[in-house]
Amino acid sequence: MKNRANPWVVVGLTLLLAAAMAGSCLLGAADISVDEIWHSQIFWRLRLPRVLMSVLVGAVLSVCGAAYQSIFRNPLTDPYVLGVSSGASLGAAVAILLGLEAWLWGVGGMALVAALITVWLIYHIASIGNRMHTTTLLLTGVCLTLLISAVISFLMVLNHEKMDSIIFWTMGSFGSSSWTDVALMAPVAAVGIGVVLWYGRDLNLLLAGSEAAKSMGCEVEKVKRVLLLATTLMVAFAVSSCGVIGFVGLIVPHAVRLVAGPDNRKVVPYSMLCGALFVLICDTLARYLLRPSELPVGSLTSMVGAPLFIYLLYKNKKSF
Repeated sequence: MKNRANPWVVVGLTLLLAAAMAGSCLLGAADISVDEIWHSQIFWRLRLPRVLMSVLVGAVLSVCGAAYQSIFRNPLTDPYVLGVSSGASLGAAVAILLGLEAWLWGVGGMALVAALITVWLIYHIASIGNRMHTTTLLLTGVCLTLLISAVISFLMVLNHEKMDSIIFWTMGSFGSSSWTDVALMAPVAAVGIGVVLWYGRDLNLLLAGSEAAKSMGCEVEKVKRVLLLATTLMVAFAVSSCGVIGFVGLIVPHAVRLVAGPDNRKVVPYSMLCGALFVLICDTLARYLLRPSELPVGSLTSMVGAPLFIYLLYKNKKSF
């Protein structure tokens, strides 16, 4: 039982997340009382889907970060290491330049397709036969990310009138979240997180290295492919619906590991709840601090996450 997530911790985090969701629904540019909120169109059409999307995306990014850190055996790895975010950003930039914002899921759909193509390309470059070389995969992702970033910068220079839209999207925002986004994201998140939870023991074995994992009965290549497919789909859908939100997949699972230990059967469910809570709080602050204007939530997660991550590294540098 000690290797499983503590049910009391899960219940406590769930209740804390539920309270934060209720509080977030009450905060915004327009003041709505508790008595009025159930009859308010602002609540049903704007705030509730936004709160649900922030929770789903936070959970997804954190779970993917936990999985990536085990697959690559690197505590500094996050969901964007494979170029998912850069590929989605390029797709979104092209969609904005083509004027697809008015189309239903025009920008998001293009971002999703571009993200999947990017990861497919990186995977095939890094694969040798039926084996996936982890180091080559990481290096390919970094190089392609830099290349795509240069292409996006070039496109923005050539299209000044669209630059603000592209920049705001790449900084992340839940401002346009709708029930359609929730309906698309929820099943992807449920299935993807379920897959990662199912392979919790295999993730623990991968931490010992591929050869050691094989000797203990883990089908290493199959597990890596399944987990990378599940996490890539989750991150691609998240990025395509709300833009790039950095640091969540890096800081949350790393912080959870420092507190709960390395066992992914604890790390994954704790990261799911803590990540959802972290992004929800950041999005609430992003739309409340400068109301009626709002901050890009991606910039706020980075401003909060970077100093916290540096502090955690400093306090635990002997363990690296």
